[in-house]
Amino acid sequence: MRSTPARRSAGVVLAAAACVLALAGPASAHVTVNPGTAQQGGYTAVDFRVPNENDAANTVKLEVNLPLDHPLASVRTLPLPGWTATMEKSKLDKPIKVHGADVAEAVSKITWTADAGTRIAPGQFQEFRVSLGPLPADADKLVFKALQTYDNGDVVRWIDEAKDGQPEPAKPAPTLVLTKAADATAGASPAADGHAGMTASQDGAAGAAGAASGSDSTARVLGVVGIVVGVVGAGLGFVGLRRKSGTTAS
Repeated sequence: MRSTPARRSAGVVLAAAACVLALAGPASAHVTVNPGTAQQGGYTAVDFRVPNENDAANTVKLEVNLPLDHPLASVRTLPLPGWTATMEKSKLDKPIKVHGADVAEAVSKITWTADAGTRIAPGQFQEFRVSLGPLPADADKLVFKALQTYDNGDVVRWIDEAKDGQPEPAKPAPTLVLTKAADATAGASPAADGHAGMTASQDGAAGAAGAASGSDSTARVLGVVGIVVGVVGAGLGFVGLRRKSGTTAS
């Protein structure tokens, strides 16, 4: 009969561990832009990370809208096997100057469509890499509204903008936070041809930032696992003390 409290204690420990894991899981299940920060005025490379949140359907298309209130003159997609990327351009109300030249139109939308036999299956994610620039020097963020299409016809609209002081919306739009350059050389102009847009050092920095983002995600997962292990260990220790106490009393 002494085992009944022990079973109850163990049950509480397992329930607590399950709650910790449940709370940790949904936090990363949005369409996001990674890394989430870049310097104003420079060029960067980012990944649009797309998880499949549907247990019964596959993701087969991603549409990302680029802001035209802060147009980006140079936009390049990295080829991704199994996916076809297309870009749409829009005429700007007011031309912008890039490296001394007037730019009258800019990419307003990128669409990735899965080729036959390609998909993001349940429990999987995919990253779509893009180089962007020059980033605006007069904005603190860029919002990329995105649409995720499943092969059953469902479309998830990741278009809600987060508001200061308010809870995160259910379907937040991927957002790139822009920070001020650390010094006068940060965000310096790249090669004059304006192609993919990054010098070797900038490209390396972007890659390092991406790696840091991945490391940060890994750290969060390990942190959650550590919490669970700690909770389970404390619970088992408590159960052991109750058993020892019960044996001594007898």
